[in-house]
Amino acid sequence: MDVIYPAAPQFLLMGPTYAKALVAPALVYSTSPRWKFPFAPHDVGTYPQANGQVYGGGEDSKNEADMMPVEESANLILLCAAIARMDGNAEFASRWWPQLTRWEAYLEKYGEDPQNQLCTDDFMGHLAHNANLSVKAILAIAAYGELCKMRGDDGSAAKYAMLARQNARHWMKMAGDGDHYRIAFDRPGTWSQKYNLVWDRLLKLNVFPPEVARNEVAYYKQVLQKYGVPLDSRTRLTKTDWCLWSATLTDEREDFEAIVNPIYDYLNETTARLPFVDSYVTDNRASDGMRARPVIGGVFIKMLEDPAIWKKWASRDRFHLGQYAPAPKPPRVTEVVPTSRKDSATWRYTTSHPAHEWTRPDFDDGSWREAPAGFGARGTPGIRVATNWDTPDIWMRREIQIPTGVDPAAVQLFLYHDEDAEIYIDGVLAARESGYVTTYQAVEIAERARPHLKPGAKVTLAVHCHQTGGGQGIDVGLVDVRESE
Repeated sequence: MDVIYPAAPQFLLMGPTYAKALVAPALVYSTSPRWKFPFAPHDVGTYPQANGQVYGGGEDSKNEADMMPVEESANLILLCAAIARMDGNAEFASRWWPQLTRWEAYLEKYGEDPQNQLCTDDFMGHLAHNANLSVKAILAIAAYGELCKMRGDDGSAAKYAMLARQNARHWMKMAGDGDHYRIAFDRPGTWSQKYNLVWDRLLKLNVFPPEVARNEVAYYKQVLQKYGVPLDSRTRLTKTDWCLWSATLTDEREDFEAIVNPIYDYLNETTARLPFVDSYVTDNRASDGMRARPVIGGVFIKMLEDPAIWKKWASRDRFHLGQYAPAPKPPRVTEVVPTSRKDSATWRYTTSHPAHEWTRPDFDDGSWREAPAGFGARGTPGIRVATNWDTPDIWMRREIQIPTGVDPAAVQLFLYHDEDAEIYIDGVLAARESGYVTTYQAVEIAERARPHLKPGAKVTLAVHCHQTGGGQGIDVGLVDVRESE
């Protein structure tokens, strides 16, 4: 969602259908019983599998600070309000009203003065009392009020508009630093781009007095480098998309060009021959950074400032969407041969390439070491490491017994892997998974291996995991997977 948010202006120009398609997956996911947090999700999985958030510890995270709770909650409310502005009604937002209401309540409690957490600029690390993030939360509360108004609830609309303006006045006192506003409330002598302020103008919310944007723009011109305005006082790095958002705060064309022209100069003069970058160092024409990302859609945001231009382009979309499919109920997953998530299971293992027949049940693994799982590097997210493994490869074997009463057709592997894993049952390849995960996942067993899963039978699990860099871990069990009743 923190990439979809800066990309959204391009999709908003293309019309309601595209904008709705952009945010619908996160909204649908938020209705699932799997999403138990009072704030909006960051992602729905790792492409191409939309099987649950992975960022910040995913669905099992115990630390909100590793996610983006204020960021994502405000993002979805603001984008739903922008869609409603295009549609002229709040029908789309109303489909997810319980979720939007929950997120507004979260922003009321935590958004005005955000705790030490991440925002979309997560490459800069955690930041408490983030003034720009606070702006986003305040404007999202006002946007929620606008949605209430479109739904015919004038009382709530007035309530949230008043609350947002009260928060804005408090923000000005807390963030004020002479002729500009700080990066964080408790950091005098600092500054940052307040690009989130642009929604006050685009959605006609009128929450912050006009002088806030004017003061910010004037200060950006003071700190301007040869190739643009840095993101904030901590760095010379900038974000192309955010600079265009900040430029849209200007009242005069010459001020807009003062912020945008250096970006053109960088793109024209840089020696980095890359697709359109969205990050670079503002005093180094040779620098490069993140490139060819969807966030470049954010450079179209100036076109949303003019209602006539916005309508001209978005009105070409005349497609009428039907209903969205509801989030499916999660299946019932029961461990029948436990992994080592709670109690460590013992495996034999080696980090030296074994003989070719190592997967067979009659292979002599007496020379292999014996140790409890999971195997991996301590600190790898999503796995409880009992035995350190820090080499590129590990080979593991374990004899298990299939419980009586188990339906072999319902049995799947239950697997944590970082990175590539191959799993064999009695010498037959049962599954091959590439890449890495951050939580245990059920994996289908190949049909050729399934006949070995007879209730009461003893079988040999053999596993090979290959690692290239970063965290690493491997653990395997079996689960019974059934549809929820």
